[in-house]
Amino acid sequence: MQSLIQSGGSALTDAPKGSVLDFVRVKKEEAVQKKDRKPKKPPKPEQPPPDMAPPQMDAPSPESTTSGMDFGADLAAELSLEGGLALESGDGEFLPIVRVAAVYPRRALQRGIEGYVDIEFTVSKLGSVTNPKVIQASPEGIFEQAALDATLKYKYKPRVVNGEPMAVSGVEVRVKFELGG
Repeated sequence: MQSLIQSGGSALTDAPKGSVLDFVRVKKEEAVQKKDRKPKKPPKPEQPPPDMAPPQMDAPSPESTTSGMDFGADLAAELSLEGGLALESGDGEFLPIVRVAAVYPRRALQRGIEGYVDIEFTVSKLGSVTNPKVIQASPEGIFEQAALDATLKYKYKPRVVNGEPMAVSGVEVRVKFELGG
């Protein structure tokens, strides 16, 4: 500010008085060294490895018929299910995959009450539980909701007939509520 007041008589268009310093950075020359990082090949052995003997097999060769086994038997004629249905790969009954444990109701836990709930439901084509309903409960009015909630989380491998998944109704499960101890 003081320099502006002192130089008040000069116009801003006049050249500045004094010397101007310019700083120039000069890069030094760098020598870049390149290294060959390929691994060296191991030296060749002086002698080749010895030949391996063929393994000894205890089982008879396929050409041998003296073993007494007949591999040409027709098994398809003997395999059948009740009702005349032939076995097909991938077909089968529904199987439980995930069974979630029911949450013990706090009121029953505090009072030391044990019991069970019988539930009937349908296993859908996707393997989930649908339409669960209580068939029987002992004691009534305590464990039903906890059992229904747990049953809805069950997952099944659905029944497969002729390669198509099918819903299975009338599946019954007993959910037990027991105090460990």
